[in-house]
Amino acid sequence: MGVGDWVRSWPVYRQLTGADRLGRGSAAQSARSRSLLPRTASADRVVNSVCPYCAVGCAQKVYVSDERVVQIEGDPDSPISRGRLCPKGSASKQLVTGPQRLDKVLYRAPYATQWRELDLPTAMDMVAERVLDARRRGWQDHDEHGRPLRRTMGLASLGGATLDNEENFLIKKLFTALGAIQIENQARI
Repeated sequence: MGVGDWVRSWPVYRQLTGADRLGRGSAAQSARSRSLLPRTASADRVVNSVCPYCAVGCAQKVYVSDERVVQIEGDPDSPISRGRLCPKGSASKQLVTGPQRLDKVLYRAPYATQWRELDLPTAMDMVAERVLDARRRGWQDHDEHGRPLRRTMGLASLGGATLDNEENFLIKKLFTALGAIQIENQARI
């Protein structure tokens, strides 16, 4: 690259000699920046969604290519968020594409030092048995004065902000039907 080429590639030179006098557009762009494409350019389709983290309900545009999520952005047409997402919402693509996401059921028996893989039906049966056992052992039919309680103190639920509103609603219904009274969500605390 000669001296003349280097000077012409300098942003200040392009700003002073070109149409972008304020240096806010093409004068400030490097050759590499000009060659970049947006992550959304490769998308086959756009799916409208809602951020799963809290109860605000910020709208999202999910860009999909070959049935894989390539980008998630805020939806500018949303009257709630107007295209903005908080840091958690901006990183929600990691929920479905992150390499750290587990896609196998891992189980560590009491006092064991190693995890082992379980098939999903076995794991679901184990969870159901333990929930029903805890419910039965903690069940209170009446108080000391004979008043009906019909509740269990053997179960509690603390939901997380990564659950969406529908999941939290169903969890609340499930634990209420099981007789639990300690039901809370991290997003509300």
